[in-house]
Formats: sequence, C-alpha cells, structure tokens
Amino acid sequence: MQENAQSQKQNYDVIIPTYKPDEKCKRLLDALEQQEVPPRKIILINTEEALFPKSLLEGRNPELYLVKHIKKEEFDHAYARNLGVSFSDAPFFLCMTEDAVPKDSSCTKELLEAFSWEERIGAVYARQLTDEKSSFDEVLSRSFNYGTEPKICGIEQLAKLGIKCFFQSNVCCMYKKDLFERLGGFSEPSIFNEDMIYAARMQEAGGKTAYCPKAEVWHSHHFSAMDQFHRNFDLGVSHRDYREIFSKIPAEKEGMKYLKKSIGKLWKEKKALWILPFFYKTAFRFLGYQLGKRYHKLPKSWVYAFTVNPQYFRKKFSKEREEQ
Repeated sequence: MQENAQSQKQNYDVIIPTYKPDEKCKRLLDALEQQEVPPRKIILINTEEALFPKSLLEGRNPELYLVKHIKKEEFDHAYARNLGVSFSDAPFFLCMTEDAVPKDSSCTKELLEAFSWEERIGAVYARQLTDEKSSFDEVLSRSFNYGTEPKICGIEQLAKLGIKCFFQSNVCCMYKKDLFERLGGFSEPSIFNEDMIYAARMQEAGGKTAYCPKAEVWHSHHFSAMDQFHRNFDLGVSHRDYREIFSKIPAEKEGMKYLKKSIGKLWKEKKALWILPFFYKTAFRFLGYQLGKRYHKLPKSWVYAFTVNPQYFRKKFSKEREEQ
C-alpha cells in the first residue's frame, strides 16, 4: 500500500533545456533524484549533441532519463520546452534551467501541494535564492522578485499588479499538463520570456499563477553590465513581439519600483557606496530593454551584436524575406 501511494505521488516529469551542461547541472540531477517526491522522468532537450558530456548520466538510472538533441539553429526558448513536454505523459511537468539546484528534498513536494490552494491554479513557481558568488545587484533583484509570502495571481489583479501579475519563472515552475495542452503550450517563436507570455495567456483564459516560497532553488549568476544589456535586449524583443500582451502593462513602472526599493535597501544597510555601481548596471539594463523594444528600427548588424539568441533573428529575418 505504501509503495502504491508513493507511485501515485510521482505524477510529474521534468523538462530541462541544456547547452554544454556542467557541474551545476550534475548537482541539479542529483537533487532531483533525491526529492521526497521524485519525478517519473527527466527529459533533457540538449542543444548540439557533440557538446553533451557522456559523463553527465554515467551511473544514473537509464530508465529515468530521456535525452533529445537539437541543433543550435533550432533552439528557441519555447520550442525546446514544448518539445520536452511532447515526450511527457504525466499530469504535471516541471520546467527547470540547467543552472538551478533545489535547496532541499522538499522542493517538488511543495510545488505539487500548492496546486491544492485553489482549483484554477495552472502553474506554480519556486523561490530563487542567491549564494555567496552572486553579484550585489542580483541579490537585490532576487529580494525584489522573490519574497517570503505565498501568493496567487489572476487576471482580475492586473490593474493593481501590472506586469507583476504575469510574473513566473521557468528556472523552476510546475505546470498542469492538461491546461497547458488546451492553451497550445508555450507561444512559438519566443526569444525569451516564454514563461510570462504563457502566464498572461493562461490568466486570460481563467487560470491562475501561484508563487510557493517554500519551494526553493539556488540560482545565481555574476552578470556584468554588458551581460545585463544583452539579456534585457532580448527581454525587450519579447515585449515587442508579444506587444498584444505587454503594451497594456508597460514594464517601466515596475522597473522604477525596483530602482527605488533597491536604493532604499542599500541606504538602509549602509551600503551607499554601492548605489553608483547599481545605477550603472541598471542603466545598461534599461538601455538594452529600450533598444530591444525598438529592434525593428535598428540595423540588422546591431541586432545581431546585441542579442544573446542570434538564431532567433536568422529565422525571423529569413521568414520576413520570404513573405516580401
């Protein structure tokens, strides 16, 4: 009876896009295998087979893993994840990135249990934690976006919350598969932000997004100002390409909230010397975002220089030429 009850709980698969997976990805797989509620299957959608280390899956249960390789020119944030979901037969699936690691063994259990909070919840995302290697601006960003209180967001809160209403992150986010399939999955093509685009469509269809702070993952970077510029350029592109969603809720207002709150936090913590570098990095983020929103007006050479995902634009520009 106990074994049967445990198998009933194993009702989700994990989808992880990978590219040159490293030691952090190994730690992620270890953590997933050690969850109180482990997955049925871990599906890796890997970009470029030649760059996939065989050592990643050595000593692991081959029945737990499925690896599908795609070419770099095929990669798209939505396509890769939709492809992964197509190989899943579980009622829930968990999207993760290869550089996020669950803090403890209760992460997936907490995500699954959050669906019981309300019937209309279609996606639940985890809290992201920084570590000692994180840059100070990333610590501020995580503090702003990932609080300690759980919350549920539906379309009725859009006027009050603005763009934050659609916030969720595929760094670690669990989805109801039946609703996902009814809505046609992640919108393709998506250069970035496929998770929030889906959240907007899901909420407009009557679903809700939940934030579960008890589910925690380590997820840290040390982005330079130029790294932030490139990432926010692609963010701006996604807002331009899906302007039917994002033109109604400009992100700049939320950006100003982040700026004011972060400066106040630095001042309160007596870290005033960090305010100037924070402004500097924030300026690069803002510039990248604004240029991304206007990419259609820029020379193509600039677009290729600014983006993190040149393959997205090669396909896009090629399609535009064919339609002319």
